[in-house]
Amino acid sequence: MDEPKRRRFRPFRGTRPVRPAVAGTEATPPKPRSRGVYILPNAFTTANLFAGFYAIVQAMNGRFEAAAVAIFVAMVLDSLDGRVARLTNTQSAFGEQYDSMSDMVSFGAAPALIVYEWSLRGMGKLGWLAAFVYVAGAALRLARFNTNIGVVDKRFFQGLPSPAAAALVAGLVWIATDLRETRWIDSTGPDLRWLAWAVTVYAGVTMVSNAPFYSFKDVNFRKTVPYMVVPLIVLAFVLVSSDPPIVLFSLFLVYAVSGYVMWFLRWRSGRPAVARPPPPSAPTN
Repeated sequence: MDEPKRRRFRPFRGTRPVRPAVAGTEATPPKPRSRGVYILPNAFTTANLFAGFYAIVQAMNGRFEAAAVAIFVAMVLDSLDGRVARLTNTQSAFGEQYDSMSDMVSFGAAPALIVYEWSLRGMGKLGWLAAFVYVAGAALRLARFNTNIGVVDKRFFQGLPSPAAAALVAGLVWIATDLRETRWIDSTGPDLRWLAWAVTVYAGVTMVSNAPFYSFKDVNFRKTVPYMVVPLIVLAFVLVSSDPPIVLFSLFLVYAVSGYVMWFLRWRSGRPAVARPPPPSAPTN
């Protein structure tokens, strides 16, 4: 008879002992990424998008004053969504992308369509090319802003911001429509087509320029201010409410020129046109 095969002796391989974790080096589990979106800041962004879409609809219906006012309402809403997100600590990558797309509608497509329907339609190819220059400038401006965060000085915008460009174009439509209704002028939109063409092209080109425009981001609203600032704020509200089209258009016209003035002053003094952020200070022990 054949002898039974002997089993080979295999040493018992137990599990390796777990080394005690050194104090202060415990690996923290990664925080699960939230798939939801924050309601409050995105609600303001949605309202901004609605105002831009409403402006397009009103321009197609020939109600240019209502369309221009909707652009300014979109500007207010656009300034609120980011501040609300920072105050409530609800910033997200989704909110940033959603805000950029909404801005493209409210401050890119809407102003171009308003000024085209109001004045540039009768110019043929020159009219719609000027409107396209503005739309392309707004798209490039938003794309450059998203990619240059942290590269340029936050105190200055590189190029005219798209909300200010939209206010310049829509403000022209608003002030001309208001002056015509109050019998100050008799000119219609087609009569002012060359002025509208120049303002539209200027706004589109300035958005993609390197001219520095003050961003007002270094203004600290939490610090105390002298008492005289409060009467000045009241005076500003009185001036705007006295004649909103003229005051707002004048303010944004001055702002749209200020970048080139600052650019010239920087060039004359030998400083770079685009302000770079200061280098981080070395850590001290």
